[in-house]
Amino acid sequence: MLSRLACSGRTFVSTPLLKTALQQVPKRPQTVGVRQYARDVKGGSTWTTRAERQTLRERAMAPPGPNAYSLGKGALAGGAALGIGALCFYGLGFGNGASTLENSHAWPEFVRERVRDTYLYFAGSLGISAASAVAVFRSPTLLNLVSRNGWMSILGTFAVMIGSGMLAQSLPYSPGFGAKQAAWIAHSAILGAVIAPICFIGGPILTRAAWYTAGVVGGLSTVAVCAPSDKFLYMGGPLAIGLGVVFASSMASMFLPPTTALGAGIASLSLYGGLLLFSGFLLYDTQKIVKRAELTPMYGMRPYDPVNNAMSIYMDTMNIFIRIATILSGGGGSRRK
Repeated sequence: MLSRLACSGRTFVSTPLLKTALQQVPKRPQTVGVRQYARDVKGGSTWTTRAERQTLRERAMAPPGPNAYSLGKGALAGGAALGIGALCFYGLGFGNGASTLENSHAWPEFVRERVRDTYLYFAGSLGISAASAVAVFRSPTLLNLVSRNGWMSILGTFAVMIGSGMLAQSLPYSPGFGAKQAAWIAHSAILGAVIAPICFIGGPILTRAAWYTAGVVGGLSTVAVCAPSDKFLYMGGPLAIGLGVVFASSMASMFLPPTTALGAGIASLSLYGGLLLFSGFLLYDTQKIVKRAELTPMYGMRPYDPVNNAMSIYMDTMNIFIRIATILSGGGGSRRK
């Protein structure tokens, strides 16, 4: 997730979330009981068991119950139903106002080129990150380097991700291959290296996660295109607040493992809440890309930058993929027993 803070001021590839996907060690619940012996009026005897009252801290540190992730799963199911409903509603043309799809018929050629270049850079970012992740995973030395724990390693990883993202965004854009394109390649490769340990989950799960991510991104992009062209551009404020909450929960996961009740609740917020959050960001960023492509002057002081715009939807997609892979691996309370 931090990588999102770097890219648009908001990058977020969560190291604790990757650990959650790989380290799900359930513990046997321990209950403390006090037995009391009672004698009824007929002379018989009965045994009653009374659970000792627990303090708030003991409840928070107790093993999570079977429904620890139920709220997150319910919220995700509701978000999925809302997305399908929005796709049907806007896809059938029931929205008020002209949609992006309708406006695209009147676009001049330079607007089409801007949108096309943005999505070409987006596809290139995904390809570079995938190749980098595979290369690092096959190199024991590099894999050991990116898999290290400890504060220095985590802070160093965050610094490299944020620094490379800020550098790539700060450089001026010019067509062709230049310094900005080189910084963009480096940033995509670094993010691929950071998420390389997720390959331990296994190829079948990652393949399913990739297909599910493609379906989510394709569906949300279709909603953004079929909806009125400025429908989701007003979501910036609430999304920024949600990003802060999910970021804080991801940082808290570093101190509270999901094997406790409190840790499981925080992990659920980071996992399922983050999936809903970045789905909303994808709607917002998709319409923002189109709006910038339409409104940026062709010969203005600041030309349209397809690299910066591609980095925003790239980070949304990466965060969605990581969370889906974590859920499929059993890190979201869906492990079969």
